[in-house]
Formats: sequence, structure tokens, C-alpha cells
Amino acid sequence: MALPRVLVAAPASGHGKTTIAVGIMAALSRRGLVVSPAKVGPDYIDPGYHALATGRPSRTLDPWLVGEERVAPLLARGATHPVAADVAVLEGVMGLLDGRLGTDGFASSAHVAALTRTPVVLVVDISSTSRTVAATVLGLTRIDSALEVVGVVLNKAGTPRHGAEARRAVEGVGVPVWGVLPRDAAMHVPSRHLGLVPAAERGRAAATLDHIAGVAEEHLDLDALLAAAADAPPLQTTPWSPAQALGREPATLPDDAPVVAVAGGRAFTFRYPETVELVEAAGARVVEVDPARDTVLPERTCGLYLGGGFPEVHARALATNRELVGQIGAAVAAGMPTVAECAGMLYLAESLDDHPMIGSLPARAAMGRRLTLGYREGVSLTDSVLGPAGTTVTGHEFHRTTTDPPAGTSAAWRLGERDEGFALDPAGTGRATLIASYLHTHWAGSPAVAASFVDAVSEHDRTSTRRGAGGVDPTQGSTRAPLRRADVLTRDSPREPKGHPSRTAPTRGTSPSGAGASQETPVDPLRHHGDAEVAEELVDLAVNVRLEQPPAWLAAALRDELDAVAAYPDPTAARDALAARHGLRREQVLPTSGGAEAFTLLARALRPLDPVVVHPQFTEPEAALRAAGHEIRRVLLRADEGFALTPSALAEIGGADLVVVGNPTNPTGVLHPADVLRSLARPGRVLLVDEAFVDAVPHEAETLLTGDLDGVLVVRSLTKTWAVAGVRAGYLAGDPELVAALAAHQPHWSVGSLALRVMTETATPRALAEAGRAAQETAVWRRHLLDGLHALGVPTAGADAPFVLAQVGTGVHAALRDAGWAVRRGDTFPGLDPTWVRVAVRDPLTVDGLLRELGHLLHRRTA
Repeated sequence: MALPRVLVAAPASGHGKTTIAVGIMAALSRRGLVVSPAKVGPDYIDPGYHALATGRPSRTLDPWLVGEERVAPLLARGATHPVAADVAVLEGVMGLLDGRLGTDGFASSAHVAALTRTPVVLVVDISSTSRTVAATVLGLTRIDSALEVVGVVLNKAGTPRHGAEARRAVEGVGVPVWGVLPRDAAMHVPSRHLGLVPAAERGRAAATLDHIAGVAEEHLDLDALLAAAADAPPLQTTPWSPAQALGREPATLPDDAPVVAVAGGRAFTFRYPETVELVEAAGARVVEVDPARDTVLPERTCGLYLGGGFPEVHARALATNRELVGQIGAAVAAGMPTVAECAGMLYLAESLDDHPMIGSLPARAAMGRRLTLGYREGVSLTDSVLGPAGTTVTGHEFHRTTTDPPAGTSAAWRLGERDEGFALDPAGTGRATLIASYLHTHWAGSPAVAASFVDAVSEHDRTSTRRGAGGVDPTQGSTRAPLRRADVLTRDSPREPKGHPSRTAPTRGTSPSGAGASQETPVDPLRHHGDAEVAEELVDLAVNVRLEQPPAWLAAALRDELDAVAAYPDPTAARDALAARHGLRREQVLPTSGGAEAFTLLARALRPLDPVVVHPQFTEPEAALRAAGHEIRRVLLRADEGFALTPSALAEIGGADLVVVGNPTNPTGVLHPADVLRSLARPGRVLLVDEAFVDAVPHEAETLLTGDLDGVLVVRSLTKTWAVAGVRAGYLAGDPELVAALAAHQPHWSVGSLALRVMTETATPRALAEAGRAAQETAVWRRHLLDGLHALGVPTAGADAPFVLAQVGTGVHAALRDAGWAVRRGDTFPGLDPTWVRVAVRDPLTVDGLLRELGHLLHRRTA
């Protein structure tokens, strides 16, 4: 068959072949071409980006996993199913010649290129070289006569001159250069402990992909690449067929075919497309189930396949789905045929990093220090739903977790010199119905396994039918704990806070209760913070810190700073860095020990006669003013007006000589227009704007630090975006006379060396670019949360902060805690009542878990 095709390879890992390959796929797709993606090697993550770029599943081409004879047919399958492709783009693995150890490159990119007679495009990182790159390219073009290197892409050029030098050198040895790409941090795809973050988990994956495609179109000679692809010789094979692999004729599934539930969603992203195709060809219907969102298994489920993914990253979200956890546990215990590979095994364990899981396996799992990686040949140790004892499969391991099965537990596979996994028969059927292991297998290489599994599923279906069940009954198997509060099902009908006949209300200090953080009991709003809502066993959506730990470069800088902590801190460098970051003078900026110190300095330095705090908003400014003896007047913004600074609200501020307002406001998430805020500045008045979260707004829209600052003070915090809440890094900026007045009340050395280092490091162009990308990602994640809440009929306020204010109803806050979810109580902010909660924006999978639980609660209310 004629198939234009190229294989993107590199001299080693880390040269950027994934980014370039995905960029080529996306750019060609934007031209209107149908692109068939493929990946060399046992990889699940890169194919996710391939599918995002092309709209088609990516085929894994691995001679070890599927056999040499199936590599070309699987490539042809991808290029013809569901419709014929115009071109195939294959991404290599590791270095061009790197394959299984001890086999002279078996299963390497070069091996697959030779098996499929595919021309090779080399991607070479030139960031640390220039002309020497020509020697690398020349060597790779000559080392194997079966390879045809048709072009080179030079990646990460420091300057145009640097790129031109490397281009001349490579072209001088007779190899065409099809593009030189500059260093571009936005082309970097984030990584975690097993490699790239899956596309399904990346909120900004589509936006990043669009950017990468644009860079590819700008810098690569795609026409030359397509011409070389078109010159590839005909592929001497016929497309792989799942039915033929099983020795059967293609057939349409009957309506009463048994159902195999396959784990999907953002926590279970790793599976080969051929697995699903083989199961369906063998006679079962595949239905995806998302363990983070779905509360029941699909109707008539008679088999379960749990593939790979990252449940360790989302363990709490999975654990809180108690109804599905209970149903899966009951189904497995009843003998439902179940295959769990790696992540699926962790999900079935008793616990994962101390988070309770399903408990079908007698083992606990936890993250470890060592990466286990490699090809394996497995021999089954017992009769099971995958075949008789002695069944042989090829696969690979790829994990950083460990399990601790008790001695004597029946293992699934003999892997060389060791036994691994679980082969259990919980219902006493006479063979193992539960196979769980770290071993990932590609069923195209072992189609008999798929046939045996579906035969077992069909038998389970017949047995269940004889018992009168007909597969899983979605109403059975729930272990959800009963809700402890009857009023969770009563949501107040008003859409705005009650009990506030006027916007303004004089207030005086009260004694902090310090109690009730986790219960629906009164608390002092001015002394309550989101961290009081959090407990070890809860999923944290109460605290607005973006990351679990600082970025690696910032953590390294802080470790470096520890060498200098014997000296007293000097704020000069930090003050200059912050001033330069905003285009201000040094005297307009003052580093502080977080935003809290800025508010305390304000309360000590000023003597306002009529201070106004605009609520609902962060309570620390009012708490500081009260502590200094000031009597505060509140202006309460209304929910039915979108918590906006309306003309009537501005009028009620009246002649106040100090106005405190947040932007975007915590907790409403409302981003007030800068022009409206500037209208509050006037002679004789100090305007304090709390911009603690404006760095989470794309382009820092509506900040007041870009214009006239007479009479204006702006408070910034660095702790949320950079996950350094324990360091307490913030600053204030604005009118130099006001800054000087506040500085006069600041104790010597109140800002420590670590906090000052945070200020200098996060003011660099690199850090600002990273913060900008994070703000864009947060915006995507926030939209996911907002869309989900609105689909449940939950009113929200604001849409411009890393949190969302939602009116969920009376008692829902406590019910969510009972179900394992921590959100911030709304009535801990002046102007809000208990029907409101503030939800921190998190990754979509965590949000999906919250929406699942909230939907269950609201459904119970209306049932």
C-alpha cells in the first residue's frame, strides 16, 4: 500500500523529538491533511498528545511487545482506520539506535524504521554545541545502511547566528536542514515522575498544542518533509485486523453483548487502542467508566479492565468516590473477570499512599524512590481468565510505586527470576478471576489473552443471568456512608445573602472564637482562614495555593540562600527587582512579610477618620485595622448585582478617607475594572487595593500598578502562585509618600532572606513567563469548574480568580467534608451566608471528583 510517512528520531532522549513530532502532526492537520500518528516503544503518554494533534488514536509500534511481523500491519491499521490517512508521522523512542539492552538495538527507532522502510527525520538539540553537531548527524546517517536520514531539524538555537552556524555545518556534510527552532519555554510540555504529564490532564494542552503547531509552521520546511514522506517506498503489508488476529470473521456486536467496563478519564489514560478493538472483536461491548466522576459501573457490566495512569496523583479524588469504590469491590468479590495493570492494581489495593482504595487486593501501595523500567516476558503461574497456567505474554514495567503483598499470596506472572502481581479467585470459581500486576501487556502481541478474557466475561454474563442479575446492578455494592446532616438536602432559594437591608454597617471588634473550622458552627470571620478547613484525610479545595511545592528552580534558589542566612537580610536587591518588574522607582516599593504585614503597617501608619472596607473580601485588612483600634464601616456588595462596584455602592462609600478593596476579590472572584477603582482615588483619601491574586489573572488585567499611583497603595502576595506560603513573601507598591510612611513602622529585618530571594527570583522574565502560562492554565481549569457547577444548576460569582464562589445551599459544606472534600465556608466572610462556599480551582480531574460528589448531594436533595 502507498503510505507517505516519516519517522522523527533523535540522537538521545531530551532533544525535543516529542515536541517536534507533535508540532509536525498538528501543523499538517491544520493544513487539512489526515495525519496518522504512531509511537515507537512502550509509551502511553506521548500518544495522548498525538491523538490531540491529529484526532486519531496513535498506534504503538514495538517489535518486542507485538512481534516484528505485526509492526508494519499495525502501522497500516492506523493509516487506514477509521479512514485513510494522507501521511503517517511516527515518533521514535530514546536515541535512534537505542533498543532493548543486550539485543543490538532490537525495538529501537532504527529497527522500526527498517521494518517499515520509513525515512528518518533527526531532531538535534544544539543548545550546547554548534558545528560539532555535523559530526553527530553524519555518524547517524552512515552507521546503518538500512536507514535513510532524509532531513534534520535543529532545536533550541540560542540566537539566529548560532542556528545559522549549526545549519551550515550540517548542510556541509550533505544533509538538508528543514528548520532551526529557537529556545521557547512555551514549547515545553510539563513532566512528572514517569515522564510527560498526560494530555488528558493538562488544562492548557490544546493551547500549548496550538502554539507548537504555529512554531512548526513558522520554522519548519513542511513541504520538504511531505515530499520526503511521499518518496517512501510502498508499505509491503496489509492492515492488521482484530478479527483476523482472533481467527474470526468480522461481525456486528449483538445488542445483548456483555459489557466490559474500561477505566478512563484523567486518572486512567494508559491503554492501547488494540485492547479495545480486540475485546469488541471477541464479542464484548466496551464502555468507558471514569473512576473520578462516574458513581456506578455501566449497566450489565460483566468484566472490568483497569489500565495504566496516575492514580497516585489523584488518590484522594478516587478514594472519595465511595459509591463506585463499593460497587467495584463487590463485583470483583463476586467473581467478575477483572484485569488490572499497574495503575489499575494500585486502585484495587487496600490503600495508596495511605489513601483508602477499593481493597480487593491484600496489599498497600506507596510511592517509592526508584524507577522500575524495562521489557519483561511473563509466564502465567495459574489458570485464570487470561488463559491456562503457562500462558506467555510480552510486556513492560514502568512505575515508581511499590506494593507489599503478604507472603503466600498467589502471584500472576513469573518474570524471569521473580514472581509478580496477584492472581486471585475471590468467589471460589476454580480459576483466578482477578489478575493484577505491574506488567503492561499489548494484547495485539497476545490475542489469545483477549479471547480468553472475553470468553470469561461471557460466562460470567450467563452465570449472572441465571442468577437473575444480568451483570452488575448499579444499585448494588455501594459503601457510601450515610450523610450525617438532614439539612444538606435543603437549599435556600434566595440567590443573594439575606439579612442585609443596607450595604453599610458599622462594626466593632469581637473576640475570636477559634472554633468551628470543620463544623457548621459560628466562627469569627476575621480570624478564620482557609487552612483551618483542611485535614489530612480531605481533598483540599479550601486553600488557594496553586502548587504542592515550589518549582524546582525556585526550590534550588532557596536552598542556595540557606548558605547566606548567617547574615542579616538586605532588602535592596529585592526592592530593586520588584521596582523593575513593575516599571516603578525603588521608593515606590516595599518588601513585606506577606500581605499580612502590609495590612498591619497600614493600620499602624494611618489614622483614618472614616475607613471603609468593601465586603465580601479577604478579612485580614479589617482584622489589622480593628486590632489597631480603628472603627470600621463596611460596604456590602450584593450577589444580585454580581458583587460589582455599582454606582450605588460607590456612592455609599461616600467621604471615606481610607477605602480597602480586593481585585480580583477574595472570595467572590470578581475582577473590578481598573477605571472604576481609579475613580475611588481622590485627594485626602488612601485607596488600598489587595491584588494578592492578580498574578493568577492572564496578563494581570486591571492591575493598578500600570498608571497613576497618587494616593494609591497596592498589596501583592507571592505565596499563592509560587507555593511558598511558609516563607511569607509579599510587597506593597504605590504612592512613595505612603510607602515611606508605612516603611517607618516596619521593624528592622522583618522580611527574611528566603522571602527576599523569592522576590528576586520571581521577578525575572523567566518566572513572569511561567506565571503567565500558569494563569492561562488556571483560566482553563476555572472554566471547567464553572461549566460543571452551572450544569448542576449551582449559581456562581466572578470568573477571574483561582477560586470560585458558589451558592450550593445550606449544609452542603458540612456534607462535602463528610464525603472527604474541604471547601471554604462562605459565612466566614462578611456579607455571605452559609449557602455559599469558596472552591479553589484545581486540575480538572480533582474538579471532576468534587462535581461528582456535589451532584450526588444535590440529586439526593431533589429525590
